[in-house]
Amino acid sequence: MNPLAGAPWTPENLEVAATLISQLAEELAFVVPDQDSGLLAINALCMDLEQLIEAEAGAPVALVSGVVVLRRWIDEILSGPVRFNRTSIGLLGEWHHWANAVLVAIEQGEAPRAMPPEWVSTDLSGQPAQALAGAASTTAAPDVEPIVPIQLNLAQDQELLREFYGESMELLQDIERGVLVLEENPSDKGTIDAIFRAFHTFKGSAGFLHLAALGELAHELETLLDAVRRADLSINREVIDSILAGADALNQFTTEIGNQLDGRQTADPIAVPTRHILMRVRAALRGDAPAAPAPVAPAPQVAVIEVPAVVVVIPAAASPFDEPAAPSSPAPADAPSARAVVAERAGSNEPPKVARDAGHPGAGGGFVKLDTEKLDALVNLVGELVIAQSMVVQNPEVQGINSLQLSRSLRQLSRVTSELQRNAMSLRMVPIRGLFQKMSRLVRDLGVLQGKQVQLVLEGEETELDRNIVEKMSDPLIHMIRNAVDHGLEQAAARAAGGKPATGTIRLSASHQRGGIVIRIQDDGRGLDAKRILAKAVDRGLVQPDAVLTQAEVFALIFLPGFSTVETVTELSGRGVGMDLVLDHIQTLRGKVEIESEPGAGTTFTILLPLTLAIIDGLLVGIGDDRYIIPTLSVCESFRPRAGMISTVHERGEMISVRGRQTPLLRLGNHLGVKSRAASIEEGIIVVVESGGASRALLVDQLIGKQEVVIKSLGRAFENQNLVAGGAVLGDGWVGLILDVDTLVKLPLDNRAGQAPPSTGTHA
Repeated sequence: MNPLAGAPWTPENLEVAATLISQLAEELAFVVPDQDSGLLAINALCMDLEQLIEAEAGAPVALVSGVVVLRRWIDEILSGPVRFNRTSIGLLGEWHHWANAVLVAIEQGEAPRAMPPEWVSTDLSGQPAQALAGAASTTAAPDVEPIVPIQLNLAQDQELLREFYGESMELLQDIERGVLVLEENPSDKGTIDAIFRAFHTFKGSAGFLHLAALGELAHELETLLDAVRRADLSINREVIDSILAGADALNQFTTEIGNQLDGRQTADPIAVPTRHILMRVRAALRGDAPAAPAPVAPAPQVAVIEVPAVVVVIPAAASPFDEPAAPSSPAPADAPSARAVVAERAGSNEPPKVARDAGHPGAGGGFVKLDTEKLDALVNLVGELVIAQSMVVQNPEVQGINSLQLSRSLRQLSRVTSELQRNAMSLRMVPIRGLFQKMSRLVRDLGVLQGKQVQLVLEGEETELDRNIVEKMSDPLIHMIRNAVDHGLEQAAARAAGGKPATGTIRLSASHQRGGIVIRIQDDGRGLDAKRILAKAVDRGLVQPDAVLTQAEVFALIFLPGFSTVETVTELSGRGVGMDLVLDHIQTLRGKVEIESEPGAGTTFTILLPLTLAIIDGLLVGIGDDRYIIPTLSVCESFRPRAGMISTVHERGEMISVRGRQTPLLRLGNHLGVKSRAASIEEGIIVVVESGGASRALLVDQLIGKQEVVIKSLGRAFENQNLVAGGAVLGDGWVGLILDVDTLVKLPLDNRAGQAPPSTGTHA
């Protein structure tokens, strides 16, 4: 966009510019020579001015030239060695007075005062400045000097480095998502602008912390994007790959900074071998072909589609890079904006008024960075408060007081405590969007590696769940997506022969269902071959040859350690390691996996997870004088058995008929070493639980009710047992043990009393 085109600026634009320039003066008032304080704020205000000029047509020529000079000065301060001194502070002060006079003149309809010519001809150190017109030179020397490794000063810059690490990881994720969007739509100007701003912000922050190698690489990538913005260069395969390679390098070194901050690595210098990437970016900028082109598989079509939305599938035969990309043009009215495609952080440097008008996430509020340990401590304290409140309300002495005023006060206490608990838990809830969108890059790279056309469809990205669960689901999800591309989807020729589109589809969705979170990974590939899976399991001795298994039980065999149907070991799969670890991860999160598959039509993995790891929705059951908690996520049904429903099967123990299916019966009291009150099975209650495709009917004395409880660890004394997942303080102050359903369904099919767990008869 030409910032000088169009009608003159509106009074609203002038007001925003005046506000930013006024804020710049306020920051300058607190700047101290030879210190860096205030530099990041001044840099952010300059970026706001740049965005305002770029976004709104008709900007005054004098102000445009002045902002160009201001940007050059700030870049010089960021890159050093000038930093803040009396000369630079004085020049910035003079710039403020001049810019303010320009706005006043424009408001009064007068010609603005010209910028002092020496500002254009010299830099802050008194040396001749580079020409302001045109883009930076795209010609690079054939050889680039090696870059000095980065040495972090953790003692002095720890807080700044932590802030840099957090911001930079967000920026790099935004860049990656934006580049994948550009691969689908090379002419999406909004996304190009957003990626450019993200690199620009990264460069400024790296320069502020003297991370020269990162700043230089970010600068070259920014220059490449600037050429694309000005339509001097078209998006093509080499440009996309160069940006991704550069972003990967920046991500690698930023991750290493995070490792050093957390003490996971020594404080040795971080080597930054960016020479080949710099040469590649500069070659792409000149339009040169890669030095050693290699056969490149057709680019997979990675579509990031939100629901509700119209799913648009780009035909596999039509790559966006078959023809030169058209010059940048405004996106269609129904196309997602830059903020919808690239996360808000990449384009968050809006001027205050523009941010309010555009519905910026910070409008009417703000964001506070908080140590996660403090957040977890708050949630734990709220959990203790809930327990204490329940103990007070259910105390027999309190219940015996006949006071209307006390009853009202207790009800008010319950309402406030419940609201506080809901709000505290919501602080730990984060959208699953970030985890899902990481899969876009994974699918793209796997598609290129295997030469497959892949479309990824994301649904329910705004679904929220506990941040701890999001973090721990990353590895399982990556492995399942890899399997979907590697095992599930066929090559294009095989798909065409089967009457399928050449482009395979993987659908990744999340939603609130069944009292928790349901994540589905669905592909339209070849599906699971139950006969082949069973035969392979028998061949490897994992299943007895005469075993009779349901389809769900056969599919569950893929989670056994060492199981694989792949004949050839590749870098992606074939060693039989992975799916068992996936199941272990999910069960550690108190979740479970269900599999549906149809040969030739595809496979769907359904992962059920709790909303949070801190609180569990449980079914409170009684056995004798003790009470136990069964997670409701694993409960299928409960009923009182009738005479004749129980039978004994040879070598399989007692079975109960549940809806026409024989389900193993576990007398829970016998196994736990607790004497049951029920004289016969008909006097008890059956609770059917399920996990990993297996089910078990638990015999208990009574159902006490459904209750939300705060999970407490049992400590190291019980860490070697897996029958009990934890404990919970009940309303009367006594402890109820939370049973581990995954262990219960795998117990041997007999009813002999096992080793009794610790008694629950201990008052909290």
